[in-house]
Amino acid sequence: MRLKNKVALITGGAAGLGKAMALRFAEEGARVIAVDMKELDYEEKNIEGKILDVTDTDQCQTTVEALIESYGQIDILVNNAGITRDAMTKKMTDEAWDMVLNVNLKGVFNLTRYIGPHMETIGGGSIINISSVVGEYGNIGQANYAASKAGIIGLSKTWAKEFARKGVPVRVNTIAPGYIMTDILKTVPQDLLDKFASMTMLKRLGEPKEIANTALFLASDEASYITGHTLSVNGGMRL
Repeated sequence: MRLKNKVALITGGAAGLGKAMALRFAEEGARVIAVDMKELDYEEKNIEGKILDVTDTDQCQTTVEALIESYGQIDILVNNAGITRDAMTKKMTDEAWDMVLNVNLKGVFNLTRYIGPHMETIGGGSIINISSVVGEYGNIGQANYAASKAGIIGLSKTWAKEFARKGVPVRVNTIAPGYIMTDILKTVPQDLLDKFASMTMLKRLGEPKEIANTALFLASDEASYITGHTLSVNGGMRL
């Protein structure tokens, strides 16, 4: 029960990595609020689902204030919500650029701007931002996604300094997953999946539970001396 008596807010919590993290955190004793643009398709007594558009600043502020009113604290924030709108740069539209940056980067800023200072007042907390191997190394046809995920790494390092500057142990870290077998990848042809797997030292794709276990570690007191760090969870990709 590594997260006993902790309250965790996870964005993009309806499916994929967000769902895996919500279930894992609840298993370890946390009260989890899983927010998303759609209803949860699963039930667990310690998980509460809420509809939230992370690009809406006012809605984020109202939601955070209501959760603090209800639970008294938010100890863990996982900024996981993200989208892709892939295209080569010469064909990328303003709409595709703006949409990805709004969700993937502004959405991270919108919740952290309220929860980070709250964690300072309650004496500490853990913020975990989900980036990507694409944010570390780039990828053809994903200029918008790469920019947003690289921006998350910069934000995390900045917030690790800002929120701990008064000596309060608010830790901010980043997870950069590689290719993980979420529902999105299940629609990819097998020959491409085999290619992705061959790019790793472990010769396989990752599982959502492996990202969830990484997030659990960073959220728990076991990672009490880790902040401002980017943890690459990609099976040793050959880059």
